[in-house]
Amino acid sequence: MPSVVVIGAGQAGSSLVVKLRNEGFEGQITLIGEEPVPPYQRPPLSKKYLLGEMELERLFLRPESFYGENGIDLHLNEVVSGIDRDSHEVIVGDKRVAYDHLVLTTGSVPRRLPAAIGGDLDGVFVVRDLHDVDTMAPGFVPGAKVLIVGGGYIGLEAAAVAASKGLNVVLVEMAERILQRVAAPETSDYFRALHTGHGVDIREGVGLDQLLGEDHVSGARLSDGTELDVDFVIVGVGIAPATGLAEKAGLEIENGIKVNALGQTSDPAIWAAGDCASFPLGEGRCRLESVPNAIDMAECVAVNIMGAGKAYVPQPWFWSDQYDVKLQIAGLNTGYDRIVSRESEGGVSFWYFKGDQLLAVDAANDARAYMVGKRLIDNGKTADPAVVGDPSADLKALLKA
Repeated sequence: MPSVVVIGAGQAGSSLVVKLRNEGFEGQITLIGEEPVPPYQRPPLSKKYLLGEMELERLFLRPESFYGENGIDLHLNEVVSGIDRDSHEVIVGDKRVAYDHLVLTTGSVPRRLPAAIGGDLDGVFVVRDLHDVDTMAPGFVPGAKVLIVGGGYIGLEAAAVAASKGLNVVLVEMAERILQRVAAPETSDYFRALHTGHGVDIREGVGLDQLLGEDHVSGARLSDGTELDVDFVIVGVGIAPATGLAEKAGLEIENGIKVNALGQTSDPAIWAAGDCASFPLGEGRCRLESVPNAIDMAECVAVNIMGAGKAYVPQPWFWSDQYDVKLQIAGLNTGYDRIVSRESEGGVSFWYFKGDQLLAVDAANDARAYMVGKRLIDNGKTADPAVVGDPSADLKALLKA
């Protein structure tokens, strides 16, 4: 029987090995992870876990015992240093693990601030894994002063937790507005108002010049000359695909590990899925940073390892929890040329159109708008903007059109 080795024990890696077993794969499965704990959910790290509302064990995707019970050889706290493509082996410390199929689910790594501006000072954190959050958590005490660098979803979620716990929060975004890279101005306006209403000091069009302090960060100088006293800093300036192993092995890279529609890399014995993988979409290529993509793409690769020959076609959706607001996003808004806003009882949604075609929906506390928008987008249909913009109209009627 063929053997499968998976490098990266996150959402994608866990989903892939479970799918293999569920589909009846009987060969050897090895899952290798760098962290000392079994695969876990990452989204709650910067929300419920940091708030103290979720215990560690509840983060785990499955109990550690599950893997052994299902014949999955789980290696924790181990680092793969190289891939020997000629011998079909991965190098882990002083040992080698053979594979017939190798899958890279290495995920992504957070972008950090340069050491030249104080990025290596103690008290400067990123939000990516369990260790990051456990290390910063003691600083979340009422009255503490935190600077958040970056106004994307990670930064805003961290700001929401900090404000909810009574910290003094300043968030700086060097672009003209928060969420500029990922959302329409209307969505930015909604979340700016939400955060300022909770006491967050949001400064847009302002960058960070220098973090101050000897060993531990104690202050910050901003690009407008302002100096702030800070107790700690959270950096949320994006992530990059973890392609180091793939590059070292000579695999093709194009905004991530380049794969074909099946999930195969330039070496047909090596596959990739999740945040680290760049796949064909339309006439171009796409890399999605989301839990749903990690799960769906990993499961597609699993069945393709077993010979399904199934092209991966994403149905993108995302979410973000901030205070008592759940933002649900369906579709990809790239290329939109107008927004139609819709208010509902307790919520609001922003619908992205390119010409007459619906591309995406941002729905804040409006599950119905999200559900309708997602079904339309997944089925390649559009929506009548007049109906969308009329709060008295029944959105579900759009599904019958």
